Amino acid sequence: MLQMLDVMLTMSFQTRNYPSLTFCPANTPRNKYKSRSYQVQALPPSSVIFNADESGKFSDDKKVYGSNLTSRKGESVTPLISEASSVGIIGGASVDATLKFLRKLVELSSSEDEDGINSLPFVLCSDPLLNKELMTYEKSYFFSGRSKSESLNMDTSPIVHNIRNKRNFLEKSGACCIVMPCHISHSWYDEASQECSVPYIHMAECVASELKEAKLKPIEAGSPLRIGLLATNATLAAGFYQEKLQNQGFEVVLPDKATMEHTVIPAIEALNRKDMEGACNLLRITLQVLLVRAVSSIVVASHDMWDLLPQDDPLLKKCIDPLDALARTTVKWVKSSAQKT
Repeated sequence: MLQMLDVMLTMSFQTRNYPSLTFCPANTPRNKYKSRSYQVQALPPSSVIFNADESGKFSDDKKVYGSNLTSRKGESVTPLISEASSVGIIGGASVDATLKFLRKLVELSSSEDEDGINSLPFVLCSDPLLNKELMTYEKSYFFSGRSKSESLNMDTSPIVHNIRNKRNFLEKSGACCIVMPCHISHSWYDEASQECSVPYIHMAECVASELKEAKLKPIEAGSPLRIGLLATNATLAAGFYQEKLQNQGFEVVLPDKATMEHTVIPAIEALNRKDMEGACNLLRITLQVLLVRAVSSIVVASHDMWDLLPQDDPLLKKCIDPLDALARTTVKWVKSSAQKT
């Protein structure tokens, strides 16, 4: 598993009723991350800000262990963290992707700090149950055409409820914005962000906005600006990447049915078999097929696919990692917001 800044995230509370909640204060010199492990303060399951009852709602009569936050009737609630620049993070289907995003967020915010030592404070909700639900949902999808997918009859309301509960927790924890470094979680972005009291940053919107700002030129003169999109069936079926890119004026190019059936799906199957070389070769073919179709860049909206190619692979120069765009946008937004206050 990816080691996030050598942070000792060894505490994982396997429980069906409570999420694993990790609070990581920043304001820590970067060289400490590189030279030694850093002990993260963690909240045990019993210290959830509002414990969930059988209906999934949070009660408001518990005190958070290890913090000043209380929520008894008649008492004011003190946020878990008091800094106005804190980021709330909801982990998704891949723990590795969440840790990868944290590394990017910490390194990027530290590099932009005047002293080069302080990174943004954050609160992370990482729940094995949500991870399992999202993985099950992804596996329930199958491809049935260029832009149409169907899922097996699956009730997704528990996923929405789970994400909203974590959003509520992060809002009450004092987060100034909320992010989800998970592609498939954005399938329920509208439901999750409804009535949210703080900005809820959309990863696909970050990608589309950065591409627009890059002022790319079409590969073929006189043709529209094309952006390739590579993702799992479930993410493609949700359509949010296509929507955000099209809103910025891009023509979105997806793998055709033959490419999906003969390279993309076999690549994922090879990855599941731990055949890394086979998966990597199939991914290269997929990327080359998209490039032949005159795309200016390819958005690789799959954590597993992105990690297949070595970092020095020339094909990656034409690819975009949405986690990078999300981290950059988050840091930019928080810094901008702090300057206005």
